[in-house]
Amino acid sequence: MHIVTTVPASAAAEKTQRLPVFTLMLLAAIGFVLVAMETMPAGLLPVIASGLGTSEGTVGLFVSAYALGTVLVTIPAITLTRGMRRKPLLLGAILGLIVANTVTAVSSDVTLSLGSRFVAGAFSGIVWGMLAAYGRKISPPRQAGLSLAIVSAGAPVGFALGTPLGSWLGSAFDWRWAFAGLTVVAVVAGLLIALVAPDADGQPGTARLPLMRVLRIPGIAVILAVIFTWMIAHNTIYTYIAPYLRATGSDLTVEVQLFIFGVASIVGIVLTGALLDRHPRALLHGSVLLFIAAAVILWAGHASTPAIIAATVLWGLTFGGASAQLQAALTTTGGADSDVANAFLPVAFNLAIFAAGILGAGLLTAFDGLVLPVVMIVFGLAALLLTVYGRRSAFPAHL
Repeated sequence: MHIVTTVPASAAAEKTQRLPVFTLMLLAAIGFVLVAMETMPAGLLPVIASGLGTSEGTVGLFVSAYALGTVLVTIPAITLTRGMRRKPLLLGAILGLIVANTVTAVSSDVTLSLGSRFVAGAFSGIVWGMLAAYGRKISPPRQAGLSLAIVSAGAPVGFALGTPLGSWLGSAFDWRWAFAGLTVVAVVAGLLIALVAPDADGQPGTARLPLMRVLRIPGIAVILAVIFTWMIAHNTIYTYIAPYLRATGSDLTVEVQLFIFGVASIVGIVLTGALLDRHPRALLHGSVLLFIAAAVILWAGHASTPAIIAATVLWGLTFGGASAQLQAALTTTGGADSDVANAFLPVAFNLAIFAAGILGAGLLTAFDGLVLPVVMIVFGLAALLLTVYGRRSAFPAHL
């Protein structure tokens, strides 16, 4: 059984002696846009519903439509385009994202808005599917982990700042300005990428594995299972953080707790960038283990606001680097087919979001919010066991 543990350096990476920090930061900015664009409607339900003359439940489908577009389109699109040069493909996907989001911002028709959200999710999946591998291809191989950490930083920043800023813009002015603001960020980042980002080759036709054979590469399925279980552990309580806080009786507000989590996540990305190249397997095991410890504190220390804050900091620190760590594992294990391997990541992530929403809603009909840290513990333990099981095939000791 052959296990691919290295990624061939592209021509761009071979020529690059320095880490292209500015380009990687632009890719992170696009990641910020993707996360904020997906989650922002949740913070704007009342004002969007009022503006479109519909119910909050219907507006809630804005998130579902986006996720559905990602799930259905990402893998086929990445499979069909993996022979294309990376930079033109990325710019084309960003352009599609900009157009779709702009339609959402100006639309007064609910059906059109839902359709534009589906299209935006589809382009989002294409971008997510190639960001990690593209960032790694244009970086020196010796700094592969650091490049992935920089690119992945956009996601926790989006969770920490994107949704609250969008909610503030939509409430203070008009919800359409929140979407328009993300369009502006995407336009600026896209133009700068067009100007400064190096190109990278697509995958030669003779080297491409069929889609299902990529999924059967030793280690890929285990990594996807870790993504799914860890994301359910996180998203169930993250989505329903308000019922949890209500059950604790704490005077901590949702906005403050999510901001603390977001800032801690950014610190977690920094720590991941410092350690990922040298100790990827130990970092992953430690992150999941401490994530479970945070869940235990959220459950056992729920009567103490300082304990909740401490647990939230630990939660953010350990989860903030999850995307970089799992993308690094997919990229390394996927080898020459890393673009397709990474295309499974947003699919697994969005399926977990969907499952977490249903699971959390079902549990909260029978229990109070204190059941949510228990879910976090159970699925966190499942993720930890999977990382141990896949330590040889999926999670190398060195990148």
